[in-house]
Amino acid sequence: MAYTTINKPEDNFKAVLYTGTHASVPTVTVGFKSDFLWLKSRTQTYDHALFDTTRGGTKYIASNSNSAESTSGNSVTFNATTFQPSGQAINEAGQGADNMISWNWKCNGGTTSSNSDGSVTSTVQANTTSGFSIVTYTATGSGDITVGHGLGVAPDMILTKTRSVSYDWRVFINTPDAGGAGKALQLDGTAALSTNNSYPSPAPTSTVMTMGRGGDDNNNYANGETLVSYCFKSIQGYSKMGNYTGNGETNGSFVYTGFKPAWILTKPIAATGNWNLNDNARNLFNVVNKRLRANGSNTETDSDAFDFLSNGFKIKNSGTAYNQNNYKYFYMAFAENPLVATNGVPATAR
Repeated sequence: MAYTTINKPEDNFKAVLYTGTHASVPTVTVGFKSDFLWLKSRTQTYDHALFDTTRGGTKYIASNSNSAESTSGNSVTFNATTFQPSGQAINEAGQGADNMISWNWKCNGGTTSSNSDGSVTSTVQANTTSGFSIVTYTATGSGDITVGHGLGVAPDMILTKTRSVSYDWRVFINTPDAGGAGKALQLDGTAALSTNNSYPSPAPTSTVMTMGRGGDDNNNYANGETLVSYCFKSIQGYSKMGNYTGNGETNGSFVYTGFKPAWILTKPIAATGNWNLNDNARNLFNVVNKRLRANGSNTETDSDAFDFLSNGFKIKNSGTAYNQNNYKYFYMAFAENPLVATNGVPATAR
């Protein structure tokens, strides 16, 4: 039976609801510094807002938009165990209790280091225990560049956004029978996995990722453009990036993760479809049905998606969003509770 290296996943990832106040700034308790903070209104069609402690609390990007990094309208104060959101889109009042959702990842408390493993120097904030790093860098020259990511292992997923100009998000996935070098998904769109030069060969290694030039990506990685990449590696008992095949039934397949999920992001791989977000904060019990779309500003909708189980998740939807027959889906999951703790004893339910 698989052991975990992280007994308390909520020390590294946590989904937290809060109530917008607008006129005042709320203090939202997480339990650790939210080094990567993803915010969304559940009741209003505002853009997603993604902040991190490397770029600072006055700069945000939207998962559903190709717009450049913004410093207008919304900001966050990062504290040791809390954050304070300011701005209408992330602190909207009058929409009822728990109208906002935050997804919080711990990295390295905002402490960064210079990394010269690649052809360009990057600024890296890494949590190698949880398999997560935040990487900022500036593209140089005219050919492909390599960038040090600081994980110490090859990442399974990379989310990259150009900060200085408007350009689509590029997503690298490296899961069995899907993705790999020379292919990419688009976080701010619905397109299927396609041949793309964003992440050309060679595939990311334990030290660097290769960022491609050529075709459309001449604009994305042009000389002098600034970028941010969020790099993730599956960690046994804590996180899992993989894929499953739909069967078109409401009694869908079971997907083993080795933990009870707290958060799942899914996307059809070979077909167009949305990036769907589900979590255990908006659904305390099964069936998990509160859905937001990473690629859309849509308000929350109800659509049966999963049962979150002690060792994985079971699909409870027969439609194209989660379970079209013979469609392959990518998923990224983080744990509420590992199936087995570091000492080999089944983890206590929390």
